[in-house]
Amino acid sequence: MVYLQCGECDLTDQIVDIVKRIKERGNIPAHIGIIMDGNGRWAKKRGLPRTEGHKAGIESVRAVVEAAGEVGVKALTLYTFSKENWNRPQAEVSALMALLLQTIRNEIDELDAKNVRLMSIGDVDALPYAPRIGIKKTIKRLSKNTGLVLNLALSYGSRQEIINAIKKIGTDIQKGRLDPADIDEQRFATYLQTYTIGDPDLLIRTSGEQRISNFLLWQIAYAELYITPTLWPDFGKTEFFRAIENFQTRERRFGKVSEQLQA
Repeated sequence: MVYLQCGECDLTDQIVDIVKRIKERGNIPAHIGIIMDGNGRWAKKRGLPRTEGHKAGIESVRAVVEAAGEVGVKALTLYTFSKENWNRPQAEVSALMALLLQTIRNEIDELDAKNVRLMSIGDVDALPYAPRIGIKKTIKRLSKNTGLVLNLALSYGSRQEIINAIKKIGTDIQKGRLDPADIDEQRFATYLQTYTIGDPDLLIRTSGEQRISNFLLWQIAYAELYITPTLWPDFGKTEFFRAIENFQTRERRFGKVSEQLQA
């Protein structure tokens, strides 16, 4: 396989060929989750402040959103800001919030033009006023779009999401809206924030770290994992397509054996 260098964003002939190959092969992951890691290390390697790494990472977000739309991915969940990230130095947190707001304002017209619908998971109300309102207004404006669902995980933690789901279930049982005997995996999933877009088929983590970091713990039970040493600001269309092509070679057995799938 021939790939362009990471970071290429233009629809060159090679990119067109890769997109065509992916579509012809089929078995395209409907929902992809990405743990976008390595912004700080990218900046440090260049002698820059960590905030410059976050700014550079926006280009990768733009490239991946475009690439996902080109091959027909239905939903893309980006781990944008975790609940644990609030523990970072206040200056970095403030810079991240400002960058979030700026990016939303800069990208909303392009997202609308590409028929992208925006949603978010996590405790969005924990965000400062300006980015919180910005996110909610953008979600409303793009709500009628029917293309790729771009799902931003903001102030998100999977354990908290599961706890919140259990609380809602308890409330519904108390109010007689739910019989405990009816609780199964499918019913539980309806209490999760990702219910409308389903579980990820593919989970990508950049920067080479070998951990999940409290991201979609329930939802990725059977997701295929793709871990790359590439730092997030260097992750572009090419490597995103490489991850999908790698996924297309996998045999997803869901506890069965190969012979059962071939029967």
